[in-house]
Amino acid sequence: MQFVGREEERALLTSCLKQNSSRLVAVYGRRRIGKTFLIRNAFDNHILIDHTGLHGGNLAAQLNHFHQSLLKAGCRTATESPRSWMAAFSMLEIFLSGMDQKAKKIIFLDELPWMDTPRSGFLMAFENFWNSCCSRRTDMVVVICGSAASWMINNITRNKGGLHNRVTEKINLKAFSLRETEIFLKAKGVKWTRYDMVQLYMITGGIPFYLDQVHKGESVAQFTDRVCFTENGALYSEFNDLFASLFDRSTQHYSVIGALAKVKSGLDRNQLLKKSEMPSGGGLTRITDELLASGFITKQLPLDGNTNKAIYRISDPFILFYYQFMHHTKTFGKGSWLKKAVQPQWISWTGLAFETVCMLHSQQILKALQLTAVYTEISTWRGKHENEGAQADLVIERADRIIHICEAKFSKAPFTIDKKYAGELRKKTDIFSQQKEAKGKSIFLTMITTYGVTENGYKQELVQNELTMDDLFL
Repeated sequence: MQFVGREEERALLTSCLKQNSSRLVAVYGRRRIGKTFLIRNAFDNHILIDHTGLHGGNLAAQLNHFHQSLLKAGCRTATESPRSWMAAFSMLEIFLSGMDQKAKKIIFLDELPWMDTPRSGFLMAFENFWNSCCSRRTDMVVVICGSAASWMINNITRNKGGLHNRVTEKINLKAFSLRETEIFLKAKGVKWTRYDMVQLYMITGGIPFYLDQVHKGESVAQFTDRVCFTENGALYSEFNDLFASLFDRSTQHYSVIGALAKVKSGLDRNQLLKKSEMPSGGGLTRITDELLASGFITKQLPLDGNTNKAIYRISDPFILFYYQFMHHTKTFGKGSWLKKAVQPQWISWTGLAFETVCMLHSQQILKALQLTAVYTEISTWRGKHENEGAQADLVIERADRIIHICEAKFSKAPFTIDKKYAGELRKKTDIFSQQKEAKGKSIFLTMITTYGVTENGYKQELVQNELTMDDLFL
């Protein structure tokens, strides 16, 4: 995989080599996001210890594996496998004590949450290692990494014990944007239009590992057929592997995700409790926090800012695609997706998927609207007036008393506002204008489409701002 993007993250990591004190760096983000690749690329030949925890390994297996990493690094004093993490880090400390402090030494501990097995004392031993050894030196860069973002946040970045305020650099690695996706694909020699890249993003999101599965000379449909619907495809069993690797008790996570997948517009907490069939004291807050930290769902505040009415919805494109087309299908095998890709179900779904892509690129939308210098708040809206309902999934409220209602439409050609849709837009803006948060403010209907909006009377009457998919690539 070629190294593309991540300029800010790479610069932050390499800056650690120039500091005159030891650094504790925490890197987290969902599986397949490119954490390990980033760290190894940034530090290259500076890594002294490169160790990865064992998924599902017990204490003895973890310690034996760590011992092998010490031996591989040249630690000859570690003659026997340690029996505890205190002993393991003591071995590492003795190894380091024989080295001068002139050059930076990188200790890379990957998938740290997997090392913290029940009653292993790992976290206590690691805290002691950092405080008694590394923090007293000037040459150490300890990089800790994990895909279980909730574990990393709760136990490392928000640690109230021995690691409290000890993390010097923190990187929450996100998916590629459309712009980074375009750069990545071009580096692979893939020559697709932006329309095709948006379709790919609807299926994979900006996950580097997923994008790296694209082959030169194939279409988006051929890629999807090969990777998602053939038994040896890289994403054929990805959904189950994804949750099993991140959450110890993933059954409830499946329930929450499954409930959200049935309602694309999202659910509030009470609705989610009911749909997921979880008891009110069943840990829903913990589960949603873990899904939020992993980037699988988003929590959108309503226009009035009432946190009790916050809407949860799936924001991971692959999970949305999986539930729509892979979860219950019996049609797998070569050629199965090529038939589905031209059916009305796919064409209808792209509209909903494009809305998700737009929400994931809200900062690009603000940039295209030239609002980066204006204070803005992004929210969602569900409204009703005189028994008529309406909603907008992306609302931008500006400090200069203007509110944008964003409408996203995905089509193969310029989108045409016809009489029926014009009526729907009028009703939506009318209901919206009745909200107390909209009183005295100008309402701008903002269309976000693939190839623009056809010029006609309805456009002239209703549309204040117009963006195209090119604006999402900013």
